[in-house]
Amino acid sequence: IMDIIFRVTAALGITNIGLCIIIFTIIINLLMLPLTIKQQRSSKLMAVMQPEIQAIQKKYKGKNDSETAIKLQKETQAVYDKYGTSMVGGCAQMLIQMPILLALYQVILRIPAYVPSVKVYFEQIASLMMKQSGYIDTLSSYAVKHKLPVDKIDYTNMNRVIDLLYKFTPVDWADIKNAFSSASELSQQLMNNVPVIEKMNEFLGINLATSPFQGWTPSLAWIIPVLAGATQWFSAKLMSTGTSAQQSASDENSMAQQMKTMTNVMPLMSVYFCFILPAGVGIYWIISALSRIVQQYFINKHLDKIDVQVLIEENLKKKNEKRAKKGLPPETINKKAISKSLNSLSKEKDEKQEKKKREVIADSTEYYKKNAKPGSIASKANMVAAYNEKISQKKNGKKNKTAASIEDEDVKDGE
Repeated sequence: IMDIIFRVTAALGITNIGLCIIIFTIIINLLMLPLTIKQQRSSKLMAVMQPEIQAIQKKYKGKNDSETAIKLQKETQAVYDKYGTSMVGGCAQMLIQMPILLALYQVILRIPAYVPSVKVYFEQIASLMMKQSGYIDTLSSYAVKHKLPVDKIDYTNMNRVIDLLYKFTPVDWADIKNAFSSASELSQQLMNNVPVIEKMNEFLGINLATSPFQGWTPSLAWIIPVLAGATQWFSAKLMSTGTSAQQSASDENSMAQQMKTMTNVMPLMSVYFCFILPAGVGIYWIISALSRIVQQYFINKHLDKIDVQVLIEENLKKKNEKRAKKGLPPETINKKAISKSLNSLSKEKDEKQEKKKREVIADSTEYYKKNAKPGSIASKANMVAAYNEKISQKKNGKKNKTAASIEDEDVKDGE
């Protein structure tokens, strides 16, 4: 895919790896969109199921014997069966995506190894360089500079030499030209290909083959880790709003707490890795996050319009088709229990919103009490409020006093 993109853009007069990474990332995210939608549909169902699952967990809380574990497992499975889903419903899509994502990192890290149209420029240099005596000793210093183990990499293999050359900075290319200046044919290839390679690897003034961190002096490349962290955080936040009901309903759930922690920790890890890995990886992460943000926005809109009952019916229909093939009887939907879960979830959501509203009003009132200017309407309103509060306290005090005196008289009468 990457090679096709490179050849198409090159035919249009643009030989830039940064642009190829952007187009490549968007295409890959679009190809994985069906899996993302399935994952979000599972999360929407989990929002409804969570109160029931938590009730079961609370029922057996503190009991660790094997019999209790079996009962917990059976009752939890019964909830999943009722909603026509499985315990690994949301995880399956993530597991499918993981090998793809890991493979993509390798593509971005070693573009010449996977993109023949890019490799040819390095191959012409590497093939001539390997004919020079002592070329491994010359390359070793660059391998050390780019933190590659010299003794563990076979630099008699052209692909390993190309992997190293791909990491070269403009300064490294200038030095290598001087190192092999006596080799006329190699010098000519360096003169012809290095400008093309540098142009390919430069994106908005940033060399994509090198890491943004080249010392503590700030540079333009530092914007990549910052943007990577910010977009990752916003993407995770937007994804969590799609399942906010699930999160609000399971605040006591340790899994929910771990997810919240991951939402905050993962963007920080992105910042760190994008500082030490080639800038091309950072571009890939930024575009991936931006793609997910756009996708998630429309997915959330789409899922908001879908009735949970419809989702359950669809899931149960698929499950009953599988049961029919095995000769098992079909399962039915317990609409009363599902409706109860939905009402409980809606009530909890309304209570949370009402609590948040009260907190906002309290904060706003406190702010105006502290910051009202003398003589302003706000200060006069505060005076009236303070006076009313004082009168109210006095009335309450009298009532309490009267009640206390009546109680004393009752005690005396009793005596």
